[in-house]
Amino acid sequence: MQLRYAFRLYPDTGQQQALAKAFGCARVVFNDAVHARERARRAGKPFPNIGELSTRLITQAKQTLERSWLNEVSAVVLQQSLRDAEAAYRNFFASLKATRKGARVGAPRFKSRKDTRQSIRFTANARWKITDSGRLNLPKIGAVKVKWSRPLPATPTSVTVVKDCAGRYFASFVIDTDPQADAERMPATDRTIGIDLGLTHFAVLSDGTKIDSPRFLRRAEKRLKKAQKELSRKQKGSKNREKARLKVARAHVKVTDARHEFHHQLSTQLISDNQGIAVENLSVTGLARTRLAKSVHDAGWSSFVNMLEYKAQRYGRTLIKIGRFEPTSQTCSTCGVKDGPKPLHVRQWACAACGTVHDRDINAARNVKTAAGLAVSACGAPVRPEPVLAQRDETGSHGFPTRPRAA
Repeated sequence: MQLRYAFRLYPDTGQQQALAKAFGCARVVFNDAVHARERARRAGKPFPNIGELSTRLITQAKQTLERSWLNEVSAVVLQQSLRDAEAAYRNFFASLKATRKGARVGAPRFKSRKDTRQSIRFTANARWKITDSGRLNLPKIGAVKVKWSRPLPATPTSVTVVKDCAGRYFASFVIDTDPQADAERMPATDRTIGIDLGLTHFAVLSDGTKIDSPRFLRRAEKRLKKAQKELSRKQKGSKNREKARLKVARAHVKVTDARHEFHHQLSTQLISDNQGIAVENLSVTGLARTRLAKSVHDAGWSSFVNMLEYKAQRYGRTLIKIGRFEPTSQTCSTCGVKDGPKPLHVRQWACAACGTVHDRDINAARNVKTAAGLAVSACGAPVRPEPVLAQRDETGSHGFPTRPRAA
């Protein structure tokens, strides 16, 4: 399994200029590749392959006066930029053929020098290395200072240098993890848990534990509002506007980093304590169109579930996603009777069949666990809801009274 380990970089002034050149050269090569393929498409000719593009846009372009400055950066950076363009076209055609999972992607677009995020990639043949003093030595850039927050578990295969919207630099290493070492790190356990994700409480577990929602964006709204107001008053294209933009970006990055840290800590704790985890496959895209959009984005459910998914795969845990139309909030977790839909302000309700008083979120988490097949009976056998024959008053067309059947 491949994972990425990101570390903060602190380049000096000369190294920042060298990185800016590398970002610009990679962007120009990417745009030249997109332009060449677009020109071939309009002329009705076949697309040039990556070998032809490499010869024309890198090797031959370095010998011309207009592109002679491509020699100032590592050739690996330019080659990887071509591979990124190739991957973008591959994903675009796979999306057109409906063979690619996820949302549809459009055709590759030209990159702008005004993009707030820039990146370059160095593979193993670029001869980059980590020095004995702990610096990252990059070709034609130099030894860059790195803030090592944790040790690398294995030798990285490649490194990507990223400059984000807030002007920070990061080194993202690709690591091939060892499955045996990961299995020893997380010993097996017999505990299972169901999770109900929400807004009042970020997560409610089937054992009754409630985890409050930090609401990082809501708590930072006052500071963000002030920074955004200062940005709107600056003249476009001025240096003061760029300073104000960086201030807004840093405020948003602070919120994002805090949210990611919360997701990582909670997901690691749940994966460590439980062998099986059940969650509901929520439609975040649909919920983001409602009046709860800001709170939904602030919670970051998709990011949290993705962390649970890859960590479960890494450490040999089981993650089960149940359907979003499962009536977890309408079904009694004690007797299994469906009690009908309830408005959101109803947080407690009593089952009409057995009389059990339920907390809405805890009951939903228990039903998520049962629907996933992780609940067990007294004898230890797994419990999964069995199909039940429809009652006579449930048959017929919805919304119309049913007529009594003939004897």
